[in-house]
Amino acid sequence: MLPFSDEELFPAVEKSLEKVKPMLALDGGGMELLAIKNGKVFVQLQGACVGCAASGQTLKYGIERQLRIDIHPEIEVINIAPGMEHMIDEFE
Repeated sequence: MLPFSDEELFPAVEKSLEKVKPMLALDGGGMELLAIKNGKVFVQLQGACVGCAASGQTLKYGIERQLRIDIHPEIEVINIAPGMEHMIDEFE
């Protein structure tokens, strides 16, 4: 369990994600922060990232790694596929 509330995490996560966005943009991709629930960060990869074979690597070694460096070593990032936003509650 992370020592922060989801509300406390939100601005820190947003700031950390800004560091990763230029890397995604170089490959024609993007990302949106959808929600933070119980310390899990829900994002949606966009553009060229959708369906890209390397998107799982991007999530773990790009986005999640940056958040773990900046915020907490146990933070977890989950990608929500386009059209699946209504299912966030099922990932808790």
